[in-house]
Amino acid sequence: MIEKTQDIATCRQIRHEVFVVEQLVPEAEEWDDLDGDAIHLIARDDSGQPIGTARILFDGETGKIGRVAVRKAGRGTGIGAALIRAALEELAQTPGITRAKLGAQTHAIGFYEKLGFTVYGPEYQDGGIPHRDMTREL
Repeated sequence: MIEKTQDIATCRQIRHEVFVVEQLVPEAEEWDDLDGDAIHLIARDDSGQPIGTARILFDGETGKIGRVAVRKAGRGTGIGAALIRAALEELAQTPGITRAKLGAQTHAIGFYEKLGFTVYGPEYQDGGIPHRDMTREL
């Protein structure tokens, strides 16, 4: 189950576990002042436990999907794709938003391509991890 949430603390806990602990992203690079402006999504497993999260920010006609994180127990179950589909649905229902954008870790580009995203621009480092920007028209 995926829903919008005001429980930013739980979303941040998942992000800390995935990005800071597992992927060794420096805490100073993970935390910014944008969480208060974002729409947060939370995915729960069949027992109701939080297993994944994503956030959505807006910039003009673009909705930026970011901080997509799924706990180890949820990987390979389709939760990540479901989070992206839910974010795309949220963006499609937002007046004036015509495209989605995200920064994909390079190893996940194929995952996002299957969801309709296209790579553009050069590779860059984010949190010490190589990324490429991707976009999709809504």
